[in-house]
Amino acid sequence: MGYRLSKIYTRTGDGGTTGMGDGSRLEKDSLRVAAIGEVDELNSVLGIVVSTCTDPGIKEILLTIQHDLFNLGGQLTLPDYEMITAERIQWLEQVLDKMNEDLPPLEEFILPGGGVTAAHCQLARAVCRRTERSIVSLSREFTFSEQITAYINRLSDLLFVASRALNRVTGEAEIYWQSERIKK
Repeated sequence: MGYRLSKIYTRTGDGGTTGMGDGSRLEKDSLRVAAIGEVDELNSVLGIVVSTCTDPGIKEILLTIQHDLFNLGGQLTLPDYEMITAERIQWLEQVLDKMNEDLPPLEEFILPGGGVTAAHCQLARAVCRRTERSIVSLSREFTFSEQITAYINRLSDLLFVASRALNRVTGEAEIYWQSERIKK
């Protein structure tokens, strides 16, 4: 296989547009380009989690999700290119259920924190929620597979559970929200 990117800068975006997979160009501030950028940001934050994760099982799951997110971004670039399928969502659900089995039931809201990796995973969850909002906005003006929205929605749940699992693996305590801490 040849090189995909032989030159990193092209100057084609200097006028405020960016190229899509089909050769068309869109304004860089369009909803579609924004959604693709948010998927990229989410993938980057997950890269931080993966790079600091000491649990091989969770690390492999998150690495697989990074590949899925790259495919999801590609699907937003080329809507006829379908990589995020019902099977990928089912896989997320199975992983989420399995990861959640070993965790104690929640009795309170949890603040983002604990260990560094878990805190970064909570950041990824928050970026995932923003990405979902961006994709929902995009769906009002651009048609793409509903599997994309379902995948991102399920992923935010998985990232919450993964952050709890990461705290458990590292022996960090979860930080429970204490509404009474608000001083009047």
